Amino acid sequence: MGNWRYPALAVLVVACSPCAASEDCLVLQGVAGKPGGTLVYAQRTEPKTLNPALAADIASREVIGRMTGDLIHIDRDSQKTGPALAKSWTVSRDGLRYVLELRRGVRFSDGQPFDAGDVVFSMQVYLDQKVNSPQRDLLILDGKPIAVRQLGPYRVAFELPRPYAAAERLFDGFAILPRHLLESAWRAGKLAEAWGLGAPPAAIAGLGPFRLKQYAPGERIVLERNPYYWKTDKNGNRLPYLSEVVFTFAGTEDMQTLRFQSGESDILSRAGAKNFAVLQKDQPRRAYILQALGPGLEYSFLFFNLNGASQAPAFLRRKAFRQAVSLAIDRDAIVRLVYLGYAAPLAGPVPPGNKAWIDAKLPRPVRSVARARELLAGDGFHWSRDGALLDPAGRKVEFSIATSAGNADRVQMATLIQDDLKSLGMDAHVSPLEQRSLLDRVTRTRDYEACLLSLASGDADPNPDMSVWLSSGGLHLWNPEQKSPATPWEAEIDGLMRRQMVTLNYSERKRMFDRVQEIVMDELPLVPLASPNILVGAKSSLGNFRPAVMDHYVLWNIEELYWQTPEAGPRR
Repeated sequence: MGNWRYPALAVLVVACSPCAASEDCLVLQGVAGKPGGTLVYAQRTEPKTLNPALAADIASREVIGRMTGDLIHIDRDSQKTGPALAKSWTVSRDGLRYVLELRRGVRFSDGQPFDAGDVVFSMQVYLDQKVNSPQRDLLILDGKPIAVRQLGPYRVAFELPRPYAAAERLFDGFAILPRHLLESAWRAGKLAEAWGLGAPPAAIAGLGPFRLKQYAPGERIVLERNPYYWKTDKNGNRLPYLSEVVFTFAGTEDMQTLRFQSGESDILSRAGAKNFAVLQKDQPRRAYILQALGPGLEYSFLFFNLNGASQAPAFLRRKAFRQAVSLAIDRDAIVRLVYLGYAAPLAGPVPPGNKAWIDAKLPRPVRSVARARELLAGDGFHWSRDGALLDPAGRKVEFSIATSAGNADRVQMATLIQDDLKSLGMDAHVSPLEQRSLLDRVTRTRDYEACLLSLASGDADPNPDMSVWLSSGGLHLWNPEQKSPATPWEAEIDGLMRRQMVTLNYSERKRMFDRVQEIVMDELPLVPLASPNILVGAKSSLGNFRPAVMDHYVLWNIEELYWQTPEAGPRR
């Protein structure tokens, strides 16, 4: 951290001014806090950009999310949508037209006014193919873009090419950009050069609770309170309470944990189970609290190369083989040994943190080597005299499990599975690979046999995961980007996912998505393993700390965070 020191408390305390009569502020009903102080958060890596239209990495999104605002917000606690920059909205009967009424009197963090023109401009940027924004695909339905029209200074319409069941949730993922600062760069084709890490703070403005103050390469990013923020507490005091937020760069999860343990950082997100256990032992003599929130929206799974054109063994494409593998895996051991109990074994491809969409009818996975051997024998597999499993053609059942070399948990999971499969006479080899090489093999060259990965959904709704379930999807990992479904069951999943996407009734959508989960657990192109708990921590004097199982886990309500005692926040 060099020679830099946090300013004294007297410099940081500011009064929370009330909203003016001309401002249509959003009032939050949580516990009213106290103004002032600094919050320090140690990121694992340094952000790559401060441009919301270009950010794809987690570190960039963590910082950008504190400086920007969205139209309709998903509450990370309830997982439901609610008003944000759009104070209200109406939907046409056919579900094709959303008309949003915007808040009046709202200003960007540089004091310039916000209106419908900024919304239209933002969507033009996100839809621009030349910009190549990571969010662009969310605005394309059936190959056609969502149309955006300005109906007045504070009124805007979104016209969809077809009904989209989760349309309200789309608006959470798009930060509104300031037209007055970025339009000229966009029209000149230079948006990619705007708002890099070296941009001066005055060149960047957003609608979030904080704005850029300072960037020190390799050390920190400092955000300061946005004096024009459009939310207040229930007493009418303008939020946020904190004067500054400092993002430092730890480099690894271990260093992130050490900085929190030593008091150099104030808040901890997504600790690993082993580091969390260390923090628990040290907690009695430290001024922090820890919370295990239960499973979130991440799930780990083993999947097989089912592409018939690949060189992968043919037995991988036999359902009985995949079902036997699933039956032989001891998921409880994975939870106990890899996650030290801070995880849940999975009965399906939807983690238990997703309470609205998990299929509760799927039976809890129970290990049964005997049943696995019955399935294999019934499908023509047999065993040699020395106990090795042979496929129906008499070839030895031998394959490799590729996984990320840099992820110790996944390597350990693969090793446990390797041992489990020995009980069936299978010879599985663990093949740790560098992450980029691993993904290249899975998605491009298809040069692998089995692979162990994890996915984390950005939302509870199933629609953001369409690329996983559609046979044409790039994340349909076992056989991606098919021109037409390779199997009848994949064709059925395609139909169900496309129908639920345009069905506006939740119960009907839930019935369809339950069926998708049941097909997946019957065919088992991927074998769900475990969903890790969300493990977090914070200084015990941090008020309104309400972590959630959706991203961002600890900073989602940063405008409400405050220091309960004056000496708790800043460092001298």
